[in-house]
Parts: sequence; C-alpha cells; structure tokens
Amino acid sequence: MTRREILSGFVPGSDFRAFLALQPDVILVEITGTQGSTPRETGAFMLVSGSSLWGTIGGGQFEFIAIGNARDLLAGTGGTDVMDIPLGPEIGQCCGGRTQLRFRPVTDAVRNELEKKRESEAEQLLEVYVFGAGHVGRALAAALAPLPLSVTVIETRKDELANLPVSTKSLLVPMPEALVKDMPAGAALVILTHDHALDFLIAREALARADLAYTGMIGSATKRATFANWLSREAGGERSWLDRLTLPIGGSAVKDKRPHVIAAMTAAEILTALASYRDRSSS
Repeated sequence: MTRREILSGFVPGSDFRAFLALQPDVILVEITGTQGSTPRETGAFMLVSGSSLWGTIGGGQFEFIAIGNARDLLAGTGGTDVMDIPLGPEIGQCCGGRTQLRFRPVTDAVRNELEKKRESEAEQLLEVYVFGAGHVGRALAAALAPLPLSVTVIETRKDELANLPVSTKSLLVPMPEALVKDMPAGAALVILTHDHALDFLIAREALARADLAYTGMIGSATKRATFANWLSREAGGERSWLDRLTLPIGGSAVKDKRPHVIAAMTAAEILTALASYRDRSSS
C-alpha cells in the first residue's frame, strides 16, 4: 500500500466517537514512552481503520510506519503489538529521540477507556469566553474549535448563536457583563459585541480581576483611548488595569481586517496568553 493510499482516509476535526461509530474494526495506536526529542508526548494516540484515520501521533515517516503496522494487524497479514521506533536517519527523520508504541484492537473495554480519558482531558481544558457572535465572533469560534480549549460564545441576540461549531457552547443572556465575576481564574475573555457600550461594561468587569489569562477587545487605538477615559472617569476603574487589556485584538503584524484573518491572529494570541499564564501558575 502506498503512502497516498494509507493517508487518504484522514478524518480531520471529527470526534473520535463519531469515527468509531462508522468504523467496525479499528486499531488504537498509543505512545507509551518517549526518549529525547519526539513529535508527540506519552499518552497521545490515534485510531486506524482499514480506510480512515483519526488523530495523530506526530506525522511523518514515523506515523506512516505505525499506520502500516496497524493495518497489517487489521488485515491479519502480520504486524506487532508493540514497536520501538528510533526517530533518526534509519527512517528518514531527524528528531533524534525514540518512541514506544502499543497497538490494540478497539473493544468495548478500550472504547470505555478512551471515553474516560477524553472526559478527564475535557475537565482540564482551559476556558475561552467569546462575547459576541457577529462576523468576527463566529470566525473566532471556528478558529478555536479544533484547539484543546473549552469555548463558550455569549450573546444577547438569539439568532446570532446559530451556525456555531458543534463543540462550541453558547449562552443567551440579557446582561453578559454579569457573568464575568463567576468565570474561572486563568480564563481568556474576548470582547467583540455589536455595542461599544456593552463592550466597555464587560471589559470593566474583566479588568477588575487580576487573575484572568487574557482580556481582549476588538477595536482601534481610538476605541482604546475612549475606553481608557471612560474607565477612569466614569466607571471607577484604574488606568493601571489597561496593562491587562489587549486592544485591538490580533496584533498589528498583518494589515488585513477580514473576520477570518482577525480570528486566526487572535486565536494565536489567546494560545500564547494561556500558555504564559499556565507557566506562571506552575512555577
């Protein structure tokens, strides 16, 4: 079987439950150990059927070898239950480490094991709250959906909550700013509603907390100056709080204001802020 034939059935973005529902015979490929530099960590896994794939253990020739072994097991034409693969010149890679793999047919017991693993991972996901489901809000929800994050979109307009990604949670509330005080420490908040006054109310509540990983607002330098004046003169806030506000979101490196471009840049900004917060919290 050629590389093209092996990889042609990749199923991106789907939930593993949906994958298993469509595939009667599947091999679970797990990383059980690593040494040195490797593309994925111990515990990473992928699912391999005779025609499709779910997930990844790192890609490249290393993954190609693992897929071939899994399909040999499925076909009864050979294969082995464990592999120890050097990620070096022997297989045309230059990571320099080694990875140990385990191959198991997906039985009901293995499926239950995967369910528990995913549930545990879901409980540990960092939270992102997107205030506003307009053009940029929906684009941002789509950009964040494949990432290891728990994403909630909050709106005052019911119709705007349609067509969000399946994995995205949504809340319809009349006063979004009232939710901020109950959000978990380390969360990321992105503010891009249809109403600048509402943006300001949400941002004021967010900046009053010093334990959020990221507070971002869509806008411009003019909007930032207007918000700064309102915050200190009318909202009882402190100008020092502005050090915790990213406005505008998405940075200035890319001069493109299309919603999906802003969303892509903001998604990277959020990931960076969450990683930095996690590192500070663990040190």
